[in-house]
Amino acid sequence: VAENVSVSMVSASLGAAVRPPAHGSTHARATRNPARGAFALATARRGWHEAAMPAAAPADPDAPPPYWAEARRALARADPVMARMIEAVGDAALRPRRDAFHSLARSIVGQQISVKAAESVWRRLEDSCGAVVPEALAGKTEDDLRACGLSRQKARYLGSLADHFATGAIDPAALAALDDEAAIAVLCKVKGIGRWTAEMFLIFHMLRPDVLPLADLGVQRAIANRYAGGERRGAAEMRAIAEPWRPWRSVAVWYLWRSLDAVPVEY
Repeated sequence: VAENVSVSMVSASLGAAVRPPAHGSTHARATRNPARGAFALATARRGWHEAAMPAAAPADPDAPPPYWAEARRALARADPVMARMIEAVGDAALRPRRDAFHSLARSIVGQQISVKAAESVWRRLEDSCGAVVPEALAGKTEDDLRACGLSRQKARYLGSLADHFATGAIDPAALAALDDEAAIAVLCKVKGIGRWTAEMFLIFHMLRPDVLPLADLGVQRAIANRYAGGERRGAAEMRAIAEPWRPWRSVAVWYLWRSLDAVPVEY
């Protein structure tokens, strides 16, 4: 994966994959209607859900990525510490998120909080919305969403994300044509999506096999515990530790998370 993406490449990709919401969209109206905030969503136009799904979903939506078994074997051969983590987890594997909106929304909910806390907030959000989709968010006020445990900022981020999907401003099919760094750069143009959220999307929805989210607190803790005697390491040292995991660093990261918590990380 290229470390740098040219400005012209990102600009061209941005035009196809993430377009600004149309003039008069919900996001623009929300600025003029603070009582409703970003959640005065227009009725989602037809086809948003289909556009959010990969073009060819497998028969079993919970099936792990097709490369998972190969990656497990390669990681176990390359790294004896990783081999022990893989053995401890057994047959469990990453569960893909086939719906692009769901994956990004769940990542926003999980920003800077623990896996258990994020799961609790998500369950409350599901109880309130029924299904966490743009149409459901249309009927929710900012206070409704904050009552589910979201911060004011995250509530607004979800509203902005829902608006991008409702208007078709995010095009998952166009993102799929980009390499990892280009896709991350494009996603980070959307309010509320930073590099970590984009990386979770690449791992769980786009099923990219070689993503290393160095800013993830769980990854930092697990590397410290398993490879550094409990001492936190900087980005350069963590990248060096992870070098034997190429080209399966996404898979290694999932096992690092599982070494900390029996509750699977799901974004």
